[in-house]
Amino acid sequence: MRLGDLERRVMEILWAHLDEYITARAVADDLPGYAYTTVLTVLDRLEHKGLVQRERGGRAHLYAATESRESYVAELMLDALGSATDRNAALVHFAETASASDAAILRRVLARSPRRSPKRQGR
Repeated sequence: MRLGDLERRVMEILWAHLDEYITARAVADDLPGYAYTTVLTVLDRLEHKGLVQRERGGRAHLYAATESRESYVAELMLDALGSATDRNAALVHFAETASASDAAILRRVLARSPRRSPKRQGR
């Protein structure tokens, strides 16, 4: 699921505080020019999308990303691959255009990880 510009900016702030909860006010303070209520609306939308979790912290709600930026990017890549008409051709094109260092990382990971997530098989 792709993010809008403001959603992405909010997520960047939350990813910078990965593994900790921060207030909506702290997020809004890092986004000059946006109203606090706008930031609350975006946080609510991101929570409904499953990218943000909210907890009660005294009088204020606290927010945290549900996954790392890298995990989110990997999901985007898998979604894009899943939308390809010819998945094999898309994989071949990706492999052919990957940098040598990216290809080496992929080879290393694939060599040590024979098990695949059932969630993604057959996609």
